[in-house]
Amino acid sequence: MPKTSNYTKLRDKWVTRHQDLSKKLWTKHKESLEWLKDHSKKFAVGSAATALLLASPVKQSLNLQQAGAFQTADQIGRETFLVSDLSKMVPSEVRELTPSEEENLANVLSRDFGIGVKAEIDEKRLNRTYGLIGQEQHLSRYPGDTMATHFDSQEEANLHAREGMAPGLGAWRYFANSQSEMTEEDKLRERYYIAVPTFLAKDFNLKFAEYRDFFKYRKMILVNPENGKAIIADIGDAGPAVWTGKHLGGSPEVMHYMERVDRTPVLYFFVDDKDNNVPLGPIKLVK
Repeated sequence: MPKTSNYTKLRDKWVTRHQDLSKKLWTKHKESLEWLKDHSKKFAVGSAATALLLASPVKQSLNLQQAGAFQTADQIGRETFLVSDLSKMVPSEVRELTPSEEENLANVLSRDFGIGVKAEIDEKRLNRTYGLIGQEQHLSRYPGDTMATHFDSQEEANLHAREGMAPGLGAWRYFANSQSEMTEEDKLRERYYIAVPTFLAKDFNLKFAEYRDFFKYRKMILVNPENGKAIIADIGDAGPAVWTGKHLGGSPEVMHYMERVDRTPVLYFFVDDKDNNVPLGPIKLVK
């Protein structure tokens, strides 16, 4: 078809019009789009709107800011589908899951996040996989670590300093021998740590050394069933005590990302990551 055909002229006209509309949308609703970017919730409309936007022939013409907003909408849309799936599988009361419930949930999370998710590895498991998470404090990463030395930026300090430093050390003591020896992995292990009651695992007292080595920095995926947000964390501490009524604890960074507060429900399963390929921190749904 020649370039001067009516078809080409009409196509170019519509592309130009769509570009103009996209720019006007961003200009007029910038604050709303920024809010949407920072507050991922149950927006069922997100998936439908995203499908229309991403199917548009002008996708390549969007600037980075616009593309970022549309990618966020796409993520929200997929999180909405996950929340819908979880609402049918997670019991309304916070209780221990049955083996079949655990298996079904592990399969869904493995599929949607593209990683191996399991309730049990090497015949070892925690006492439950669904429970109330509690707010934990920061852990000392090396001898002499304080709140003044704990953060890489003032922005991080502004977000997470208010929880303070725990008076004691984590289950595995310090994450590094000194500040100069601390690696990026050490930082991430403390930043995204969780506390779980390893002492309640079956046969823990009978095979203490074996279970201790198994649980040390073991990766787990935590999922907020109410908004679909998920994070890869590591076991950095033991607890909480049974009398608290809480089933696990999360670092300030874990709680902040997942939008959880003290005594709110989360799913938590082991990550099957023998080759250490799954990074700690927030994890997105696969496309």
